[in-house]
Amino acid sequence: MNRCGCWKTSFVTQYSLKQEKLLSKTWYSPSLTRLRSRRTRRFLTFATLLSSPHSDKVNSLHCPVNREDFPILHQTIENGKLVYLDSAATSQKPLVVLEALRNYYLHNNANVHRGAHTLSARATEAYERARQTLQHFIGAESREQVIFTRNATEAINLVAYAWGLDNLKPGDELILATSNHHSNIVPWQLIASRTGAVLKYVVLDSQQQDSLESFKSLLESGKVRLVACSHVSNVLGFINDIKQITQWAHSAGALVLVDACQSVPHMPVNVVDLDCDFLVASGHKMCGPTGIGFLYGKESLLENMSPFLGGGEMIAEVYEDYSTFSVLPHKLEAGTPAIAEAVGLGAAVEYLQEIGLDVIHSYEKCLSEYLYRHLKDIPNITIYGPQDITKRVGLCCFNIKGIHASDLAAVLDLEGVAIRSGHHCAQLLHRSLGISGSARASLYMYNTKEEIDSFMGSLYRSIDILKR
Repeated sequence: MNRCGCWKTSFVTQYSLKQEKLLSKTWYSPSLTRLRSRRTRRFLTFATLLSSPHSDKVNSLHCPVNREDFPILHQTIENGKLVYLDSAATSQKPLVVLEALRNYYLHNNANVHRGAHTLSARATEAYERARQTLQHFIGAESREQVIFTRNATEAINLVAYAWGLDNLKPGDELILATSNHHSNIVPWQLIASRTGAVLKYVVLDSQQQDSLESFKSLLESGKVRLVACSHVSNVLGFINDIKQITQWAHSAGALVLVDACQSVPHMPVNVVDLDCDFLVASGHKMCGPTGIGFLYGKESLLENMSPFLGGGEMIAEVYEDYSTFSVLPHKLEAGTPAIAEAVGLGAAVEYLQEIGLDVIHSYEKCLSEYLYRHLKDIPNITIYGPQDITKRVGLCCFNIKGIHASDLAAVLDLEGVAIRSGHHCAQLLHRSLGISGSARASLYMYNTKEEIDSFMGSLYRSIDILKR
């Protein structure tokens, strides 16, 4: 289906890797009844699939955002209009976020918390308003429970060092999952090597989800101090039952840290309802700027944690041989923070709230089903994660037999389609699946059915090129 909504099929008649462009295309109409090309027959088969009954629900959908809010989406890449399917890596930014950054630097730029002048007061008010916006967004009980960090990785490291070094001893156990992002594995490896704690790993079940039975079994040792897992897998697309995991962990005397990078931007998340002890996310995956993320923690835990970094802002009094520390959240935010980025994140959260996370989740769920059903029809494809599409979010990792994922991504890029290839910061997971990497198409609220149609057409053409 082209950008105007009219179905066309094509095959590439010439291709040059050296020149990195498609040199010519031959277009066919679906009204043709006698086709001599095997490739063209394949594309027309895809045209038939797109008109099948299971597309009706998607046909009636309307994108919940004004795509004009995202200027970056309206450009041509190589030989095609940009189709951005890499939001699991980073999301695009709406104009309101870009304008918030611009407005801050044009009118309010100053350091926060330590100036009596007007600009400092404005900057402080904007920075703290962003914190309060985040607090309400995730359902935290107080603004002091929201700590700004550079990203989710720093937030996990903050917990690992500020809580882990003071609370873990030899023989204590930490439960991770083989599906975890590296940022929720490597910090715990470093802390375990310094404290003598032991790492235990949750494995996948037969549906390629984190095994709940594995969580339950590992918690029975009585030695577990912390469970660190993802809310949503950035590779397999499943949603962990955090409430159940938290209930079991607390019964066993363990804390729970949740990596919510792939859930907070896409669905309602309430930390009180989940009852998790820590939760982290990155701003750039939720329409905010890069360089900003946050840590949520239960207040009693944050109060008892030692400062992660020392310096300005986090102190109360400094003497020659010791210092006293400020109150939350400032105790855990040393130095001049990423003020503009926090303001931008606040604007992003307000944008998401205006649309509604329920609306975003429902829309993406339908798009995800549409994408999955059509990917599944490709010959020699392996799609990773649950086969039950009701248990998947808006991303699909896959491989085509005989085609390297990076080659596929490179050829798709020549038609303007942006997907991710590689191990997606999840080498343990890929190794457990017996592969070195995969291709990943990930959706967000600004994607459309027409973009999925365009992606599928480009995917068939790319496969045909790489199979020659």
